[in-house]
Amino acid sequence: MIEIEDIRAAQRRIAGHVRYTPAMRATALRDGLGDFDLWLKLELLQATGSFKARGATNKLLSLDKAALARGVVTASGGNHGLATARAGYMAGVPATIFLPTNAAPSKIEKLKAWGAQTRIVGSAWHESNEAALAFNREAGAAYFHPFADPLVVAGQGTVGLECLDQIEGLDTILVAMGGGGLVSGVATAIKALKPSVRVIGIEAEGSPVLLRALEAGRNIALDRVTTSVATMSCAKTDDSIFETVRARVDDIVLVSDDEMRTAAKWLWFELGLAADLSGAAAIAALQTGRVKPAAGSQVCAIVCGAGPDALL
Repeated sequence: MIEIEDIRAAQRRIAGHVRYTPAMRATALRDGLGDFDLWLKLELLQATGSFKARGATNKLLSLDKAALARGVVTASGGNHGLATARAGYMAGVPATIFLPTNAAPSKIEKLKAWGAQTRIVGSAWHESNEAALAFNREAGAAYFHPFADPLVVAGQGTVGLECLDQIEGLDTILVAMGGGGLVSGVATAIKALKPSVRVIGIEAEGSPVLLRALEAGRNIALDRVTTSVATMSCAKTDDSIFETVRARVDDIVLVSDDEMRTAAKWLWFELGLAADLSGAAAIAALQTGRVKPAAGSQVCAIVCGAGPDALL
């Protein structure tokens, strides 16, 4: 789908339009997670509250005014919708965001605050996406795919470039997965520049789309998606994302919604970080022991999204 040159081009394009987020070493903890060094890449501090601003901004800045004249549209569990709404705001054009019924109310309120029109369609992302594509055909609004667009994936890959710059000796990076756009971009950057780093994807137990596809040896659709985490819900990924994950991601583990909720509460209690459940997925994988880093290793958990889940 993309290579390192695409990610470097995205980094140059979006510079000044998104934030270079901190990578913080997690120290002085009451309840530590092991005898390894844990680093948190704080994408919850990114514009709109998640890494999604990177990909949507790269997409926006790659389009001319004519392509944007009739606005922008996407389907999203929330975070990509917020990033697309911001893109519409930056361009001065209307944004229409289709969401599934399990989208968090807090995300919907933020979308409205960005001036976006929200439409609730379907119980999972793929159903919302069908409606977004129909809107694209009928209204002519520019469509921003949340994970299957090379420009979006290249933008997300800039997270990987920053992690390598910020964390000396990085040997493991944990990435939450929905459709697989973030992990594809990050893995492409990491494997091009430091292939010894292990890239581990974290999926929701109720939406193990890439794990089941890898087990089947081909890109398949799930019969159903049961997770309540809309930002990690996907019944089928894109073929090119599947191939990228198969080639560049070392392992995939599953965590439950409740385990992510526990991890979100840990992030809030220990570090004062208000992460959404997807933002806590990497911590859940460490808390449950599904990922067991070696002693002394340098581990990065991408805290990919903000939200009030720890407070609910």
